[in-house]
Amino acid sequence: MSTYSAERPMLLWYVSYGSNLSAARFGCYLYGGRPTGARRTYPGCRDRSAPRRTEPAWLPGGVYFATESPTWTGGVAFLDATIADAVAARRYLVTPGQFADVVAQEMRRPPQADLDLTELLDTGRQRLGGGRYETLVRVGEHAGFPMVTFTAPWSLSDVDTRAPSAAYLRMIGLGLMETHGWDPLRTADYLCARPGAAGHWSVDEVSSLLSS
Repeated sequence: MSTYSAERPMLLWYVSYGSNLSAARFGCYLYGGRPTGARRTYPGCRDRSAPRRTEPAWLPGGVYFATESPTWTGGVAFLDATIADAVAARRYLVTPGQFADVVAQEMRRPPQADLDLTELLDTGRQRLGGGRYETLVRVGEHAGFPMVTFTAPWSLSDVDTRAPSAAYLRMIGLGLMETHGWDPLRTADYLCARPGAAGHWSVDEVSSLLSS
């Protein structure tokens, strides 16, 4: 039976595989603020309600680092579902309006309008534009609600990878530890195997970042 009804607003799971694994960092999107180590202050969502639930999750595919972040410097995380791997993630149960506002802030736009997610929910994919986080992807369903995220319109094979900055990698690592209960060594092993980080960051270096 569907969990959607006229009396109960539709919710969805926003699934993060990058810096929003950290609840404090995601809170800057929801409530406004500047994440530790970032160069940008976020306005927050129009609806500043806390997520109804938050849970660890796993996605098929792989994460890689590419392009250049004006917020963190260095490469940022993208999801490529064609990679034969598994992605450690975190899901937040939020409203479609909150998800729309997170997408807007990712693209450095003011949060001011909802998105028509019909195409995403019907087909599993919706491209809002050519920006790096303007491709929405449905990645499954959980507890009767769709799981959605965003990534680039390209794949790993289309771009040059780029090493992430220490601040960005640390934020993702702390989020992984918080979400999945990993220790610094396991977290560093996971991150250092991702394209872009591999060959640029050592397990010892990342483990030290996460232990400080």
